[in-house]
Amino acid sequence: MRLEDGFGRVAADLRVSLTDRCNLRCTYCMPAEGLPWLPGAHLLTDDELVRVIRVAVDLGIHDVRFTGGEPLLRPGLPDIVAAVSAHPRSPRTSLTTNGIGLAAMASRLADAGLNRVNVSLDTLDRGRFQQIARRDRLDDVLRGLDAAASAGLTPVKVNAVLLRGVNDDEAVPLLEFCLERGFILRFIEQMPLDPQHGWSREEMISADEVLAALSSSFDLRPDEEPRGSRPAERFVVSRNGVDLGLVGIIGSVTRPFCSDCDRVRLTADGAIRNCLFARDEHPLRDIVRGGGTDDDVAQVFARAMRTKKAGHGIGDPGFEQPLRPMSAIGG
Repeated sequence: MRLEDGFGRVAADLRVSLTDRCNLRCTYCMPAEGLPWLPGAHLLTDDELVRVIRVAVDLGIHDVRFTGGEPLLRPGLPDIVAAVSAHPRSPRTSLTTNGIGLAAMASRLADAGLNRVNVSLDTLDRGRFQQIARRDRLDDVLRGLDAAASAGLTPVKVNAVLLRGVNDDEAVPLLEFCLERGFILRFIEQMPLDPQHGWSREEMISADEVLAALSSSFDLRPDEEPRGSRPAERFVVSRNGVDLGLVGIIGSVTRPFCSDCDRVRLTADGAIRNCLFARDEHPLRDIVRGGGTDDDVAQVFARAMRTKKAGHGIGDPGFEQPLRPMSAIGG
């Protein structure tokens, strides 16, 4: 069985949310007071998570990305990584994190088999970091980045969201910071996934705006390597004829890549989502806890993929945001 949808796309990348909890309160993700967390009993246990992931790998998944909320808050994370990495098909494993706590965990995660990390970093200014994240933790994130590189969790990728009137002048400084350290920076368009439903396309910094800002200081040309199903358009960055590295642009809103999407998602409470923006989910927690077989779990994955739409529909007259916010879906 392959996880193929009605448009011929085959799922190969599983995003696994380990928790909806987070130790930051980023303005574009959740309100200052936070959100009601999922009850602990509703979350898949470590063993249940590993079982579901292993079924997915048997179905052809070869990339497993651990997300949240903040996945470093999951106490069993190293053991989960080790169990998934031990699968005979050897899926590639990665982690998307805010970087807080990564300095203490990077070596242990590398030893468990984690291949690499993506770290969110929207600004290099301490005051702006506190304004965006509502926490004074920039130094922790920077230490986490260095620890990830030292542990061999490479290439280290940095995810940045530019916010109009807040950090939209930092495209060049962020790229210079990453190029100097061998990190790969990816700018991500802000998406309609906030629980406040305050997203505005007019306020969003578009991919074209980011490229224009970068082009003021660098020469950019498209990467010759085929993009495939990667969400990021990659550009080779050069200056004075010298290639310095790569930068990625994830234009989910203005440059959608739905036609090549190979991702499927597992929420922390055990539901399959075939799209980040899906409004329907396919629960499997009760199947896992009720004595269901691995084939029963596989059938839920297959049903979820069969109902995947051609695209996310942002901009369509009838578009509605997902019922869950980003922190409860998993990036």
